[in-house]
Amino acid sequence: MTSTAIAAPILTAESSASQPQLWLPERVMFTPAALAEPWGQQIYARLEGLGLPLEELPRNRLTGLRGETERETYTVAKRTLAVVTAPPSQFKLSPIPPSADWQFHLAEGCPAHCQYCYLAGSLLGPPVIRVYANLPQILANLNQYEAPDRATSFEVSCYTDPLGIEHLTGGLAACIQHFGMREQGYLRWVSKFDAVEPLLDLPHNGHTRCRVSVNALPIATRFEGGTASVPARLQALRRLALPRAAGGGAYPVGLVIAPIMAIADWEAHYTQLLDHISEALDFECDLTVELISHRFTPGSKAVLNTWYPHSKLEMDEASRTVKRNKFGGLKYVYGANVMQQLRQFFEREISRRFPKAQLLYWT
Repeated sequence: MTSTAIAAPILTAESSASQPQLWLPERVMFTPAALAEPWGQQIYARLEGLGLPLEELPRNRLTGLRGETERETYTVAKRTLAVVTAPPSQFKLSPIPPSADWQFHLAEGCPAHCQYCYLAGSLLGPPVIRVYANLPQILANLNQYEAPDRATSFEVSCYTDPLGIEHLTGGLAACIQHFGMREQGYLRWVSKFDAVEPLLDLPHNGHTRCRVSVNALPIATRFEGGTASVPARLQALRRLALPRAAGGGAYPVGLVIAPIMAIADWEAHYTQLLDHISEALDFECDLTVELISHRFTPGSKAVLNTWYPHSKLEMDEASRTVKRNKFGGLKYVYGANVMQQLRQFFEREISRRFPKAQLLYWT
């Protein structure tokens, strides 16, 4: 079965005004290679319609993104959207268990300001939001990774929040429509934003699972800057999960509770979160749950301390346990007793409240 990326409608400044929690960059750069792509031209038209300042670079190189300090560099980069082309390395996919079979990227960098950001230390250079103008080729490349005789899942949220930039690019809608025409390919995305209205009537045919990342209110309000509120995210998930006559009907949906932190009175705070989730999803729906405890690496801690020098985020190595991967890398996780208490609480409460939900993993 063949597929094509279908352009989403161009937004205007008037229509974006009614949208919830939209990020608008202060600087937008296009490389010559990006402008040579039809999809890059569509993005250019969308951004021009929003009245954003557009800069056409003379070369396929991003410049002017560094300040005098790392904090200044972070601030400059986070206000910048760069439309570029994905390099050849992006066309060789990597597996990403337990989230999905494969990961691919429509962009790198995120407009949110989460003080525990797991991209810190993962992406090289200033954290500018880079959007790929050769998305149709990226999507076409995925077909060879589909298994012919079983469902194959693809995660698109590893290096960006795709909903957080959707009003600027239309890329997530293109991905959803692509997978809606596949036989064995399934898309997964997750977000801390809530502007889902343009996605509701797309022909997804049940091949896209939409998830929101949520957390206890003391964590979300203190450490998740620039995002939609947790209640707004849950209402967005509700709209996606409700039955609809148009498009592909109700989406399969999911909750990513992350990063779970053993803060003071954590059980009471997470009980309140689960109460709010129960209120938002008070009907039967196709629901999955993913549980991710807080962890950090020496590299991510060093970067985060430069990005958020006054953060109160707990990253005390002495209170954590070292966990090593097969390549020798290490991260700091909660000790066995804390992990057991957290896991038992969530597994018990989720099973009680959502007996038909599928708990995908705890990590």
